[in-house]
Amino acid sequence: MRPLPGRDDVRRRILTAAADLLREDGAAGVTTRAVAERAGAQAPTIYRLFGDKEGLLDAVAERALADFGAAKSAELSRDAGSTDPVEDLRRSWNQTVRFGLEHPDLFVIMSDPRRGRDSPALVAGARALEERIRRVAAAGSLRVSESEAVTMIHAAGTGAVIALLEQDADARDPRIAESLLNAVLAHILTDPVAKEPEPTEAPARVAAVTLRASTPGLAALSPGERALLAEWLDRVIDTP
Repeated sequence: MRPLPGRDDVRRRILTAAADLLREDGAAGVTTRAVAERAGAQAPTIYRLFGDKEGLLDAVAERALADFGAAKSAELSRDAGSTDPVEDLRRSWNQTVRFGLEHPDLFVIMSDPRRGRDSPALVAGARALEERIRRVAAAGSLRVSESEAVTMIHAAGTGAVIALLEQDADARDPRIAESLLNAVLAHILTDPVAKEPEPTEAPARVAAVTLRASTPGLAALSPGERALLAEWLDRVIDTP
């Protein structure tokens, strides 16, 4: 007599079935009946484990994002000794755009800000982006605050994928995403060959951004001194 499958095994089968249906037929194809049939489970089990279809889709997105995030985190660790954090940032952007285009329904689900607030995978992804921006700042290549850079990169990336998904697959121009990234980088990065000269305070601001990225690791200062220094540097950075 075969043992009954455990709760984790049933949950895993349901998530796999739902993910397959989402990839094949989109969100409309992820019905409780279709998922139950493919997973070899009962519909009431789906409701008991996930609450409703929205809860199931959230769980599918969370698992996929966790897998993708784990790969990005491993790459982030490998890039720790890199001498070109801007190129690392660009490569990470391209991977995220490619992921979104290859998983359109999943990307739409994860882009819903109401879902993102409670998603550990999205929080981990945001922290990975913050770390990449911090490395750019520490290299002296950032001329805006780290938070502004993170927000712009995230907004541009999400917008690029959504805009491309709205087009027919055979009509998508990947240069749109690249152009958006270049526009953001032109705004947030230092550029010694810029055609228009920077304001006179730009060098001080770049220095402040660079030092601000290293402030948490300044062991020669006390916690209070580091906090005070960070406050001063933020004031310099935020001044137009």
